[in-house]
Amino acid sequence: MDDYAVEESSGAITAPEGSGAQTPQIVYNSPSLSRSPLLLVSSTPGKRIRTPRFITPLGSPLRKAIKLTKLDPEDAWLPITESRNGNAYYAAYHTLCSGIGIQALILPVSFTILGWTWGIICLSLAFIWQLYTLYLLVQLHESPEDGIRYSRYMQLAAATFGEKLSKFLAAFPIMYLSAGTCVALIVIGGSTSRMFYQTVCGPPTCSQPLTTVQWYLVFTCAAVLLSQLPNLNSIAGVSLIGALTAVGYCTGIWTVSVAEGRLPNVSYNPVRSVTHDDISRIFDVFNALGMIAFAFRGHNLILEIQATMPSSEKHPSNIPMWRGVKVAYSVVAMCLFPLAIGGYWAYGYMIPANGGMLTALIAFRGQDVARWVLGLISLFVIINAVSSFQLYGMPMFDEIESIYTRRFKKPCPWWLRSTIRALFGYGCFFLAVAIPFLGSVAGLIGGIALPVTLAYPCFMWLKIKKPKLYSPTWWLNWGLGISGMGLSAILVAAGVYVVINTGIQVSFFKPQ
Repeated sequence: MDDYAVEESSGAITAPEGSGAQTPQIVYNSPSLSRSPLLLVSSTPGKRIRTPRFITPLGSPLRKAIKLTKLDPEDAWLPITESRNGNAYYAAYHTLCSGIGIQALILPVSFTILGWTWGIICLSLAFIWQLYTLYLLVQLHESPEDGIRYSRYMQLAAATFGEKLSKFLAAFPIMYLSAGTCVALIVIGGSTSRMFYQTVCGPPTCSQPLTTVQWYLVFTCAAVLLSQLPNLNSIAGVSLIGALTAVGYCTGIWTVSVAEGRLPNVSYNPVRSVTHDDISRIFDVFNALGMIAFAFRGHNLILEIQATMPSSEKHPSNIPMWRGVKVAYSVVAMCLFPLAIGGYWAYGYMIPANGGMLTALIAFRGQDVARWVLGLISLFVIINAVSSFQLYGMPMFDEIESIYTRRFKKPCPWWLRSTIRALFGYGCFFLAVAIPFLGSVAGLIGGIALPVTLAYPCFMWLKIKKPKLYSPTWWLNWGLGISGMGLSAILVAAGVYVVINTGIQVSFFKPQ
């Protein structure tokens, strides 16, 4: 038995009817760091299970609640699972903040290639597909059969594909969806900060404005300062603010665009490739599908969000988690569909491929809309980017700190935790400055990360739940899993083709 193990129940013991014996509950354990992933409990009736003090850093009022989910000591030292007092409200905040963001603004660009009918059909199918795989992940988070909680996406991948294969299949996409998103947020947040300053200040009164790199640095400093909050539960308020601002700028952009009316001579004919050949047209369609798929991300955070909740056989965490997810994605649907449809109606094929709706609003309606409206929308984008940085950076903080806890068998001291987060933030800043053209290959990298959202959850369900052979569930998951892998391969090929055909401006250390 591991010296650092806490007593856990690994299964339910059913007492004979009429015996009067009390049936112990299943209490789920996270397998992440313990050398013996199943922590057993004595079946002796009346034996008290002690809760270590480090599980309840806020004192005894939480002891009764946290008793439902006892942690591996090493797990209790890491930011994702340090606090297990989450609820459906926290889940909704985190899920909404991760499920909607600046990537939604490029959805109308896909309509310029797909047109009205296929654009709406593909967007609807993608939304339903990713919502189904999200449901699978929520159900797979805890296993009643063996009492294990998979508190991180990589843990579930390792349990499904094995340690070595999971690193090959999922490590890079997960790293891109976390660290890569943080780099993109610095680019977006820094650029929008400059836009906000110019909009509010006005050209006549703006004296010696900061450069783009300096605005990146200002944004990074704000993100690093906020990243000092200790764990995932502690940033629930930050996620709420990020979610509200995301809803605010998405709604504001499409509302203003529709209220101002359509552009003169607007056209809804699908944009044709420059070369006018069938191959280019096909790859353009695949690239548009990649834009839609890229708008639905955040699945790599769902298990981590659910890990912040207590869980037992009587009160499993999947119930409040799914309740929060349903609320969050109802709001996501109310933002994404009007944004895509309203934006395409207002601007048609004239929507800029780079920047999407925000760029279109400023370019076409900048003179018609009040300055305070544009400034408020820009401010919402900045606040959402800072908030999202905390959520997407948390898995990276968790992974880096786990190296220390595994080696020294103790939690990171506060000064080391602060240093790790500062170095991560400024490392992302360096990449944002060094590789400003990263957005040009976002479609290519997004195709590589696509299976995390659309394919892997289906295979995980087949491996862990083992549905009946040739049953409808069996066919559905095999079909969606294989389709997701095929779509990923096609999008990667399309991304490579687009990069070769159109080229990218490689400009190291020269952000625009």
